[in-house]
Amino acid sequence: MLEKINNLYAESIQSQISASKLLPEVVVRAAEKMVETLLAGNKIIVCGQGRAYANAQFLVANLLHRYELARPSFPAVLLSLDGAVASAIYAENPNDNLYLRQFEAIAHKGDLVIVYTPCGTEENILSLMHSASGRELSIIALTGKNHDHVKGFLAEQDIEIPVPAHKESRILEQHLFITNSLCELVDFSLFSHNL
Repeated sequence: MLEKINNLYAESIQSQISASKLLPEVVVRAAEKMVETLLAGNKIIVCGQGRAYANAQFLVANLLHRYELARPSFPAVLLSLDGAVASAIYAENPNDNLYLRQFEAIAHKGDLVIVYTPCGTEENILSLMHSASGRELSIIALTGKNHDHVKGFLAEQDIEIPVPAHKESRILEQHLFITNSLCELVDFSLFSHNL
C-alpha cells in the first residue's frame, strides 16, 4: 500500500506539473472573463455532472459566500441535480435535457456559463452548452484530455481549460485547483488592495 500511495502522489504531482506548463494563460483569460461578467452586472451559471458536480458546487459557494477574502457576494447560480426539482425534470424529460429547464428560466444575455466536463461526453452538459451557444452566452469549459466532443460546442469567445490528463480522478483534482485559482484571481482583480 505504501508503494501505491507513493505512486498516486507522483501521478498527481506530474499532472500538476504538466498543467502548470500548459494552462496559466488560459486560466487568467477565464478569470478575466468572470471579472468582466461580474462588473457588467451579470451572473455566472455553473454546472457539472457526476463527481464534477462537487467542483461546480464549490465554485458557486466561493462566489456567493467568499473565497479567502470577506467581500460582497457575487451573483452565481448552480444548476441543481438535487431534490424535487431534478426529480420532476428527470421524470418527464429525456436524460440529456436535465439542466435545460433551469437554464432557460434564468439565463440572460451577458451571463457566463461555466461547465465541468472531465470526460467531455456528458450529454446533459453538451446539451446545455448547445443551448448557451444558441443564446450567444459565453462559456468556460473545464475539460480533460479527451475533449473532442466539447470543441464542437465552443465559439470564438468561449474558453476551454483542458487539463492534460486522461484519468478522471487526476482531472477532477486539477479542476479543483483551477477553481481555487479562478476564485483567487477574481478576488485579486476586484479587491487587490486587500490581498
